[in-house]
Amino acid sequence: MGNRLEGKVAVVTGAGRGVGRGVALLMAEEGAKVVVNDLGAEVDGTGSSHEPADGVVAEIRARGGEASANYDNIALMDGGEAVIQQAVDQYGQLDVLVNSAGMLRDRMIFQMTPDDWDRVLRNNTKAAFTTCKYAAIIFRQQRSGRIVNMVSDAGLGDVGRSNYSAASEGIVGLTRTVGRDLGRYGVTANAISPMAETRLFPGSVDEHRVADAPGPSRDERAGIGPSPALGDWEGPGWPDDPENVAPLAVYLSTYASPDVNGYVFGVRGGSIYLYSNPAVERSILKWGNFNMEEMDVLVPKMIGTGF
Repeated sequence: MGNRLEGKVAVVTGAGRGVGRGVALLMAEEGAKVVVNDLGAEVDGTGSSHEPADGVVAEIRARGGEASANYDNIALMDGGEAVIQQAVDQYGQLDVLVNSAGMLRDRMIFQMTPDDWDRVLRNNTKAAFTTCKYAAIIFRQQRSGRIVNMVSDAGLGDVGRSNYSAASEGIVGLTRTVGRDLGRYGVTANAISPMAETRLFPGSVDEHRVADAPGPSRDERAGIGPSPALGDWEGPGWPDDPENVAPLAVYLSTYASPDVNGYVFGVRGGSIYLYSNPAVERSILKWGNFNMEEMDVLVPKMIGTGF
């Protein structure tokens, strides 16, 4: 058992299964007291159960750690406030927030219903907002804190996931802005885009979902490309083990890198990637408005006809 988070208190949402579970377990192993939040819903956001959160709390306690369960629906403002308040009421403080709750309702855009759209945006993006808001109040007052949000590469273009893509990119923007809002108070906010085998995703198999789509894949556009061929896997687990994400999440929750703020990382098997922040790639400059004749000439010449 390590001590990198000794004396710290962490809230981990969506911690009953998958990536969130792995993060919660490693947080506790590193000495943090952990509030394990999980509504216990199905992949599509329906239903609820205490079993996932209770099971992770039992695992942490069996390993000698300290944890408590929380079943609030953090897609609601009251739920986001309640889980943060539980950490303060039960352990007297809050130092780390990791948002890992999410859901899927995949549909092609021409089949997407308003309910499909609203549920995914609410249960993913709004769920990250509610906890960030109430944690930020505490972090600003104490002038310290760490936020880590789980996102995905879907926003780079993913077949049948316009709702999930919008939700994930919303969390990316939220993360960058929260980092700006709170950086002056000694608080950092970063995001991790994991590839892992969970209830929501099939792990590295997901790389082949859009292989037949025209143009480069989302990972190729991100500069990652297909995951490298792995030799013999060393240590416990396997390349798509959701627990592979936990070391980076825990590291970003410590004070080892206080100036790492507003970034998006990727985790693929045993590899960690740092995404570049958006930058202007090409430009056409003019003092005044363009006319259409100029557009006809300049855009193909300066920008190109295909991207």
